[in-house]
Amino acid sequence: MADTPDDRIPVDTVPLAELDAVRTKLAAAEDELANYKLRLADFENARKRMLRDAEAQRKFAAEGLIRDLLSALDNLERALAAAKAAGDSGPLAAGVSATASQFLDVLKRNGVAKIDAAPGTAFDPNVHQAVSQQPTNDYEPGQVTQVVGTGFTLHEKVLRPAMVVVATAPPAGGSAE
Repeated sequence: MADTPDDRIPVDTVPLAELDAVRTKLAAAEDELANYKLRLADFENARKRMLRDAEAQRKFAAEGLIRDLLSALDNLERALAAAKAAGDSGPLAAGVSATASQFLDVLKRNGVAKIDAAPGTAFDPNVHQAVSQQPTNDYEPGQVTQVVGTGFTLHEKVLRPAMVVVATAPPAGGSAE
């Protein structure tokens, strides 16, 4: 045994019981290390999920308030439409218009945007709500023909879908206008 250094113990001189005990301890240590790594990964995933949830909560904290304020904006727009229909362009109509414009600017600064629902755009069930269908030759089937109510998003999440009338093909043999 000239090739073996003095501090090494030849394996064949170690009792098998001790060797089995060392292997058992090694396996237990490896299991504990694997369990530790799994717990560490679970903790890291939970931390990331908590940060994502906190960010989403912060981002959408004002959602309820904004939903409630949209009905006030709708009333301002109805007042403007009534003034326009009556031919009123006096100071009251100008004030209501300025208030509605300021209202929209404040909402925009806080992540609220109007949903594009102009006549002629394609109906998208993710952002539009069809309130009725209209047979027409003026638009392709599946296109918006009229906007009944304005829709809004908050940070690209739909707060309220745009309420629209959707074009359908006219009945065979007839004309629709």
